[in-house]
Amino acid sequence: MGADAIQKAARVEKQALAEEELVLINRQALKELAAEDVFVFRVAACDNQVDRDQERFTEAALARLAELYVGKTVIMDHKWSANGQTARIYAGAVEESEGVQRLVLRAYMLRNDQTAPLIAAIEGGILREVSVGCQMAKAICSICGTNRRETYCGHCPGQEYEGKQCHIDLDDPTDAYELSFVAVPAQREAGVIKHYGGKGEPDAFPKPGEEAPDLTLRMRFIDTSLALMGMEE
Repeated sequence: MGADAIQKAARVEKQALAEEELVLINRQALKELAAEDVFVFRVAACDNQVDRDQERFTEAALARLAELYVGKTVIMDHKWSANGQTARIYAGAVEESEGVQRLVLRAYMLRNDQTAPLIAAIEGGILREVSVGCQMAKAICSICGTNRRETYCGHCPGQEYEGKQCHIDLDDPTDAYELSFVAVPAQREAGVIKHYGGKGEPDAFPKPGEEAPDLTLRMRFIDTSLALMGMEE
């Protein structure tokens, strides 16, 4: 995954397998699958609210990501290996609840001897943490409107300017990579230092414990309690 990729934690929930869901799943398969052949789940991947990275996806970005994620793979620990593929995303949609727009992805895996331990771990709540990765063409400063993928504006996400807190609007998705099961979400002070790559943006980054200059954001997973279950029987 590229250094400027966006990674976010996701919430996974149980998913009922209706007939129309099976139709969508079979668009991804090379042979006809029956309901008893698959295990399905849904992922509340991201929304239009400002998160702990002081970033938010725009409504247009969520709609485009819903399209881009269809057909993408589900792997383990962001390791891009064919051997690590466990499931496939077969549908995506933007759902609204209490004024919040949220990208919801639906995925399936085959039921067989190889996946049985994985399904058991999911149903038993052992595998609970998931993250998604995508590529965005625009990272818009909420204070001045500058696309920080093109130009460094100097405003620091999370700080206030004349009573308005700065955040970054992530827009114009160009790619969706994968969905990963991960063992442990990164702690707030862990992870990879990232910058948006705009013209004039400094290249120097602080060491752990040092004061971070305005340009930096820490790429980290949101450490939340996730509800992770499989298909309703």
